Amino acid sequence: MRIAVFASGSGSNFEALAQAFPTEIQLLFSDKTEAYALQRAQKLNVTAVNFTLKSFADKQSYEEALVALLHEHQIDLICLAGYMKIVGPTLLQAYEGRIINIHPSYLPAFAGSAHALEESWKAQEGLGITVHWVDSGVDTGEILAQQQLDYHLELAEYEKKLHQAEHELYIKVVQELIKK
Repeated sequence: MRIAVFASGSGSNFEALAQAFPTEIQLLFSDKTEAYALQRAQKLNVTAVNFTLKSFADKQSYEEALVALLHEHQIDLICLAGYMKIVGPTLLQAYEGRIINIHPSYLPAFAGSAHALEESWKAQEGLGITVHWVDSGVDTGEILAQQQLDYHLELAEYEKKLHQAEHELYIKVVQELIKK
């Protein structure tokens, strides 16, 4: 199975996946030119591609370029790992049933929130992580795996524990999908 990971930020989940699946992870895509994930990809010898929505006339053109890139690399599965764009209909149709996402809350709590980690910690509810299929909604796809977290820690320590748990759960889910 050939896998692409999409990341907009630091890329710690990308790195965990790339280390766990060095032959399957074929591509890192980032929509942010300064994303640290791009440096992680370089260190791990994973092809990294970056372009922004601003470079295109509209979101459809942007996603058409993404689909062409994915086809060029013969990608079977897309793992969203801190990718902060909503997947639109062009990409979703081309890769329907082949895009998964990791969300830093125990869905349905804080679905669609770009700040779910902080919000769940402040509320002390929905603490956890979810890996789910991506559908046309925002964080509404079929849940593949969840893990509740019950850490009564300061935010920075909770975030560290959450990222550790994310890496482990995402690897487990991807491993199961590879076996199918």
